[in-house]
Amino acid sequence: MSKYIIAIDQGTTSTRAIVFDHSGNIVSSGQKEHEQIFPKPGWVEHDPMEIWTNTREVIGNALSKSNLTRHDIAAVGITNQRETTVVWDKNTGEPVYNAIVWQDTRTQPIVDELAADGGVERFKKKVGLPLATYFSGTKVKWILDNVEGARAKAEAGDLLFGNTDSWVTWHLTGGTEGGVHITDVTNASRTMFMDLETLSWDDEILAAFDVPRSMLPEIKSSSEVYGKVHTAQLLRETPVAGILGDQQAATFGQAAFEKGGAKNTYGTGNFLIVNTGEEIVRSQNGLLTTVCYKLGDAKPVYALEGSIAVTGSLIQWLRDNLGFIKSAPEVETLAKSVEDNGGVYVVPAFSGLFAPYWRGEARGVIVGLTRFVNKGHIARAALEATAFQTREVLDAANADAGVDMEDLRVDGGMVANDALMQFQADILGIPVVRPKVTETTALGAAYAAGLAVGFWRDTDELATNWSEDKRWLPQMDTAERDRQLRLWKKAVTRTFDWVDEDVK
Repeated sequence: MSKYIIAIDQGTTSTRAIVFDHSGNIVSSGQKEHEQIFPKPGWVEHDPMEIWTNTREVIGNALSKSNLTRHDIAAVGITNQRETTVVWDKNTGEPVYNAIVWQDTRTQPIVDELAADGGVERFKKKVGLPLATYFSGTKVKWILDNVEGARAKAEAGDLLFGNTDSWVTWHLTGGTEGGVHITDVTNASRTMFMDLETLSWDDEILAAFDVPRSMLPEIKSSSEVYGKVHTAQLLRETPVAGILGDQQAATFGQAAFEKGGAKNTYGTGNFLIVNTGEEIVRSQNGLLTTVCYKLGDAKPVYALEGSIAVTGSLIQWLRDNLGFIKSAPEVETLAKSVEDNGGVYVVPAFSGLFAPYWRGEARGVIVGLTRFVNKGHIARAALEATAFQTREVLDAANADAGVDMEDLRVDGGMVANDALMQFQADILGIPVVRPKVTETTALGAAYAAGLAVGFWRDTDELATNWSEDKRWLPQMDTAERDRQLRLWKKAVTRTFDWVDEDVK
């Protein structure tokens, strides 16, 4: 019997392949960053061919580091940056345009056009999402409307569309030589095209967006055998058996299988997900309703989500755009060099504001600057922005649930930052808990694939793999917490109404 599962984690800044054993421990991994392309202000793109090339490379790296072959791998799981949109020619396998990334804001005019009839919540009852630049639907429409020849090809049935899970799966299973064009319910729920109740594409919404149904992938569960890796690939004949969008995968990897289970992932952005069971809960406080997962023929499990566009990418911006630091870990060192933020607040509304505000016209600000302020204060304020934004979406989740969360399970790259995690506990007023395996996104995809092929029996067995690594307890007094939150909310209001007709 094969002893391991491999997960492909196609993320916003890099692609990774991680091999897991039966206990959910990491055996080996490979990782490679891809280029972040910024053609214009507000535009964010990736090269889909670079992503596919990197995917093949990191699979090879992960296998070679642990001296494994395809015979050691029971199944492949895939997780991905969700709303990032790829449109490609099914006959050549070539993308017609770069992937448009979930952070991209170029489609605001399309949002405004569609919202003119029924407002931004025009489709929310069906799909759980407001009209926003964030989701895949407006991105695929932009490609069809703006790339020469794309619409004619799409209407002729020659183009395929998908998030990066569909792109990777299609190539992995053969591409132009019989590759399967599929997505899972979690990714489908981020397009604006899927009815949450029927789990099928909605023809009325597709007509409103003017997107041909023939482009769309077939919707599958999150855990079943979709096909096998093509004979030309290293993992040939290995079943591809699990797909989960990255945030749902992290929830699955955190073993949040019960109603009320929750996690917060600290990555390029931050994403709080609360499991609502088999009930579709409509948020009254700015959260999204989404599919959490669906295991084979079982009923779907739903979730509420608080999506924050910019957290880890703010640190990346300080490093790459401003040259403020040379490496991301320097931020923690700088932040610890000062006692507090010196009155500075950074609101990184680079892609507008996501949950709970949904203000597409907002843009980033740094407020509270005085001659007293130094690099340490700005570094600290940049870290604190992540914690403040998390507090706001947690408040929204508590309001929707009617019950306050008692602690918060966390994962993602930024949870290695002790200063941030302590401030997070302080500003929330509840404990913050980190698991021993923090690569929960890849782990969740591995779990979904393993369940489909019998590598693991059920979710009860998976839950026994979860264990606590570290817990941070709140130390800030209530008066100081309230003061900080008041100033943060004041700073947020300064981002509003920046973009208008002649400001891009």
